[in-house]
Amino acid sequence: MPASQYTVSDVMSHTAVAIGREASYKEIVEVMHQWKVSALPVLEGEGRVVGVVSEADLLPKEEFRRDDPRLPEQLDEASKAGAVLAEELMSSPAVTIHPDATLAEAARIMARKAVKRLPVVNDVGMLEGVVSRSDLLKVFLRPDEEIAEEIRQLVLGELPLPAHVDFSVLEGVVTLHGPVRDRALVPLLARAIRAVEGVVDVRMALEGAVGANA
Repeated sequence: MPASQYTVSDVMSHTAVAIGREASYKEIVEVMHQWKVSALPVLEGEGRVVGVVSEADLLPKEEFRRDDPRLPEQLDEASKAGAVLAEELMSSPAVTIHPDATLAEAARIMARKAVKRLPVVNDVGMLEGVVSRSDLLKVFLRPDEEIAEEIRQLVLGELPLPAHVDFSVLEGVVTLHGPVRDRALVPLLARAIRAVEGVVDVRMALEGAVGANA
């Protein structure tokens, strides 16, 4: 659809906190605490991402301090209990994303891999920044007026509203209202408007349309 597509580069943190392979366990904890982050990219050479150390990688040291693993699936975690360097603790290869990826792609990867942050790398794997779950939510801070203007310029420029139909935006929710005879146009409009970044929902108050929502 004609609506704009925000990319990871639009919302990511360009200044990323990272560590090297030889960073110690205590150093990792200190950096996470200082910068209020839950995971750190691990770099080698001039900045190539080779892994990620997360809070989950650090917890086995406490979890298995006194008890041995009781289940087979705990063996990998327990092996990290004796680790003292980033290269021993890190998950590798790192789950990364490119800066030109869409926010939807980043959200899918985070959900599928159950991670909160993704290192952003270029084509040769060099670190360019980090994108987090909270970064992906920034688009929902767009003002209603900005969303409405994008709908007018990009969506309605390609898919005009029928005569006497108008729309409003309140708290990111777009409502179409007025009479409409061509019901086939309703889902097309809803899909196009929903593609605009920052739209929370699309609701229909159209005379002749089936159902309250689309």
